[in-house]
Formats: sequence, structure tokens, C-alpha cells
Amino acid sequence: MNTQEIKQYLADAPPAVVRLEIEKHFEALTDKQKRYSHFISRASFAGNRIVLRQVSPESEPIYDFIIALQKASGGDWKALAEKAGVDEAGLTAFLQYAAQFLGNSGNYKSFGDSKFLPRCDEQVFAALASTSPDAEKHYKATAGAIFSTDKPGLLHLGFLDDGHMTTYYPDSPGITKDEIEAVAKWMQKTGLLPENTRLRKTEDGVFELLIASAKTSIPSEGGDIGKDTEYKITDGPLDGKTIKLVYGDYAPEMAAITGYIKKAAENAENETQEKMHLAYAKSFDEGSLLAFKESQRYWIRDQGPAVESNIGFIETYRDPAGVRGEWEGFAAIVNLERTKAFEELVRSAPALIPLLPWTNDFEKDKFLSPDFTSLEVLSFCGSGIPAGINIPNYDDIRQQEGFKNVSLGNVLSAKAPNEKIPFIAEADLELYQKYRDAAFEVQVGLHELTGHGCGKLLQETAPGVYNFDHENPPVSPLSNKPVTTWYKPGQTWGSVFGGLAGAYEECRAELVAMYLSCEFSALKIFGFGDGTTDMDGEAGDILYASYLSMARAGLVSTEFWDPKSQKWGQPHCQARFAILKAFLEAGDDFCKLEYKNDDLSDLTIKLDRSKILTNGRKAVGDMLQKIHIYKSTADVEAGSKFFSHMSAVGLDYWGTTVRDVVLKNKQPRKVFVQANTYLDEATGKVSLKQYEPTVEGVIQSWADREV
Repeated sequence: MNTQEIKQYLADAPPAVVRLEIEKHFEALTDKQKRYSHFISRASFAGNRIVLRQVSPESEPIYDFIIALQKASGGDWKALAEKAGVDEAGLTAFLQYAAQFLGNSGNYKSFGDSKFLPRCDEQVFAALASTSPDAEKHYKATAGAIFSTDKPGLLHLGFLDDGHMTTYYPDSPGITKDEIEAVAKWMQKTGLLPENTRLRKTEDGVFELLIASAKTSIPSEGGDIGKDTEYKITDGPLDGKTIKLVYGDYAPEMAAITGYIKKAAENAENETQEKMHLAYAKSFDEGSLLAFKESQRYWIRDQGPAVESNIGFIETYRDPAGVRGEWEGFAAIVNLERTKAFEELVRSAPALIPLLPWTNDFEKDKFLSPDFTSLEVLSFCGSGIPAGINIPNYDDIRQQEGFKNVSLGNVLSAKAPNEKIPFIAEADLELYQKYRDAAFEVQVGLHELTGHGCGKLLQETAPGVYNFDHENPPVSPLSNKPVTTWYKPGQTWGSVFGGLAGAYEECRAELVAMYLSCEFSALKIFGFGDGTTDMDGEAGDILYASYLSMARAGLVSTEFWDPKSQKWGQPHCQARFAILKAFLEAGDDFCKLEYKNDDLSDLTIKLDRSKILTNGRKAVGDMLQKIHIYKSTADVEAGSKFFSHMSAVGLDYWGTTVRDVVLKNKQPRKVFVQANTYLDEATGKVSLKQYEPTVEGVIQSWADREV
């Protein structure tokens, strides 16, 4: 790769380091609640090495290298650099890379799935490694992968047979997408859930499903699909092959997680919380996802806790097949004051959802009112921290039993100093800066609750059993004819739409939020306006800031599209770019990209505030209706074709000229510094340690977690 091509992969200099403020919320907890949150935090971070191994083969030794250097430095990095003969620029480059690596739990961006490289020569890292035997050992174990760019395909996560990087299919250089799909269909048929698995193809052609569990053999009472561990396939593309279940993937980590979770159960506030954590413990100990689903049922019932949490193999964005989950765990404290607006939104949802552009046939028979809380994050282990969460992701639970929503308040409010905002016109900048946080909170609320929370999947739930009138199928608003497709027994939304599911669903949720934010009654819930339509008042300011933010998000998303592979690296970005295209195609000059210079160096977004409720909302509604109906009816062919068209970038205007100016103006993503908690065994009291929002503070916080 040439220097210009490599430039886009360099680590942020400097990264935007911000602290998750938590102390006042943590100190308001009782001693028992503090212990509860402490053990959940420990359980979450005990899975950090799982996250690292789910990113790349070199991520874990890089992590150990950084931690070893922190210990060798004793916190005095300048002295260590002098000992190594490394100048200030070299040390700064190492520290910036290390902080970004720790913030992403790996050497690929959590937001974008592209590799990032240090802004210094390899000799800097080698010299620092020479100051400590442990550091040198771990540095050698990276085998040069920190700096390697010789295979451009490996700069992005994706399928092995596309030349990309993935560790969800370890030691399997010959495994193909077709084989992965065939194993997925076998799992679907047998009822074996995929989230806590990896898939390995051995040299003799056996397909090993590696199941994350503390136990290294199948439980004595059997696993989720029985007592067998080997299955001979007698049909399809795997005819004559064997699928073998192998327990004990990540066994040491899963054992530690199980131990901490059992301690959390001992400090639970109520029986529901205790049963939830005991179900977690069974899942992590035995590798049972049926037990994990039980934990999620208890989690839904644990309404209004002081300390909220969720933990496990949750989101499937990073598996190129879109079915295997990344480890994630968090402990957070409920902000009662900010939660009030979300509770009101839940009460209003049954009146808001019928306003969406489809009939009752494509909506749940009854809105299952969830818990919706604003949280202040104490600990979050994973490759990145979202602004909001809507889980569980299991269709049967969501459709029949419900779900929960959380908004992460101290993530939303965390601000990097001297943050620049490119592509917003000077005339809009003051309003945008004033209202963007409030607009984003409204967007997150509507996105998580009404976006992910709405909609019915038309299903044949068992052979001959349907959740809709099969004799008189609903009429599609797209064709004005009865629907002809639906989910067959054993199929799920994720299994049908595969790797596209994440971006597709994020787009649907974003569109729901954009559509319903035009309801001034919804804006009133968050404290803006009196519920009457007034585009000139503060509620109108919020709505304008929201649409402007979405347009800008779609524009800057082109950073996360790779022109070589022509592949999106981030599902939210693919979704937002598709929505920007809908804005631009809305007509009547509703949204335009304005510039005078041929190189687009003065590019700004022009959005007509007076047309949001007309052209803007219609464009959103038309796109949303298609996205939703295709999902609801399992019409993967039409849905994939439409969404792929809307999110296509290409190699001309968007993929070159626009993307180039976006890259020149890209802003560093936030790296969050999280606190640590410490238990005094003698008194049973838990203390909190926070860290400075610096690259050194990030490294120290992670090193302290290893003690």
C-alpha cells in the first residue's frame, strides 16, 4: 500500500479521551447495591480477553504488551522512554495507539471494523519492548501484525474467503461462506443457538462448533440439543461431513465470569435478580443458551432496579455471517430524574406506534410496555459503548414477552474538549451546538423504544401454526396484494437476513425515530413545546437539529465505507448513509450538499427547515414502509435489493470526491476512561477509583483491572 492509502488507517492523533462521570451516582447506592454492581463489573471485565480474541489473533498479545509496559513504567512513561532511547514523538505515538487500542478492545475500530496503525516506526515499539522481559515476550507474540499492511484485505473485518480478517472461524483457512451458511441451517434445524459459538473447520473436514463454557465437556444432563456431541450430516452441501460440538471455548474466562456472577446473585435486591444471575451462571458454566434466554426473561421482569446490567454474547454485528455474538457486559446506575421522560415515552408508545405507515396486520397484537431507564455507566466491557440499548435480541421473547430499553446518559453527555463540527453551515452552527444533545436523546429514545420495539414478524411458528390469518394473509401496502412470504419454522430475522440484518434493522429503527420525531406530542414528552405543531419554536429547533444531525451523520459515514472491498465496516453508518440518500432524493430541494470549490473543501449541508414536515417526513415514511414490510414478511430478496441500493456508495462521486473530503475532516472518536471498583473483604464495603481523562489514565485504568 502507498503512503496515501495507509494514512486513513493511522490511529487518531490525539484520540478524544473523555471520562465517564459516575462518582456521585455510585456514592448514592447502598453498600449492598455497590457490591452487586462491583461483582457485575468484575464479571463483565473478566470477559475482556474474549473480546480481544474475537477481534484478531494479535489483539491479546498487544493487550498484554501494553499492560506489561505500564507495569514496567510504574506510571513514569518518560523515564521508560529514556531508558529505551525513544524520543517524545515516539512515546506520544505509542501512548495514543495504546489508549485507542484499549478503548476499542482490539486493533480494529469498534465503529468501522477497520484496522488502525501506530503513527511511528516499528523500532519505537521494539525499543520500548526491550525495557521489560514480559513486554518483549508479548511483543514478539504479535508477529509483526501491529504494523502489517501487506495484505490490504486484512485491514477490514469480514469473511475469510473475501480475504478479510475474522476470528469467529479460527484455524479454518479453507472455510467458505457456503459452508458457514450450511452449518447455520443445520443449527437452525436442530435448535442449537449460535451466539456463544465459533466455528472451526479441521484439516480432515470436520466442522467443530466451539461453545463458550467453563465446563470443557458436555454437561452430564446433556446440552441444549441433547447428549450427543457428534452429528453426521446426510444431505445438502455438507453431505457426509461431521459436525462436532466442542465445549470449553474461553474456559478460564468463562469460569471467572461464572464465579463473579454467582457473587452478584448473593447481593441481588430481589428474587428476580437472583434467579437472573443464577441463570447467567448456568449459561456461562455449561454453555447453554437456553439458560441464557431464561436469564433474559428474568431481566425483562426486573423492572426499575437501582443497578441495571446485562452480560453475555449479545450483539452479532462483527460476525460476518451476522449470527455469532460478541462478548459484552455492563453495570450501570439508574438516573431517576432523567428516567421520568423515558417512562412517559413508554406510556405514550401505544398512541405513537399506530401512526407509523403500516396497518395493524404488521404490528404486534399488543405493545409490551418495557422498562425504559436512563443509566449512568459504571462499567462497560466490549469493543465499544453505545448511546442506547434495546435487548434481548431473541425474536420469540421480543414478540411474546417483551424487551427493555436503556439510554446511557453519561455516554451521551461526554464531550471532548475543542470538538470541531465540519459540514454544518455557519448559519446553523449555534442552533446545532445548542440542541444536538437534546435532539440526540430524543432520537435515541424513539429509536430504542418505538424503533426496535415495534413491528410484527409474520411467522409459521410451528408446522401448520401461524401468528397471522394464513387463509386470508394481510395485504401489503407496497403491492396492495396479499403477502406471499413469511418466516418458516425455526427461522429468525437474523438467520434469514444474515450479515445485512444489523445495518438493516438499525436503519429501520432510525427511520421510525425520524418519522415519529415529527409528532410534536413526542417532543413534548422530552420537555420541548406544548404538543402543538410549531416549527418556529423550541420544539421546531429540536426537530431541525435532529434532521440536520442525521444528514451530517450520513455524510460522515462514508469514512466507514472501504473503496477497495466496496464494503461497509459499520452497520449504523450504512443505515445513516441510506437515510441521507433518502433526504437528498426527497425532492423540492429539501436537502442538498452545497459547495463552491471543485474539491468540495467548503462542503456544507443545506436542509430546508420548512419542508421537514412535508418532503422530509414523506421521504422517511416511504423508505420506512418498504424496510418494515420486507422485514415483517421475511422478503429477504426485495429487502436486500432495496437496502443495498439505498446504501450503495460506488467509486465515483460518493466513493471518491465526497469520501476524500470527509476523511480530510474526520474527527477522532471518543475513548472512554472508566472507573474501577474495589471490595474490602473485611468490611464488605466497595470503593471507587476514577482516572484522569488522558491517554495515560486510560492505560492505568486497564492495568489496574489486571491486579
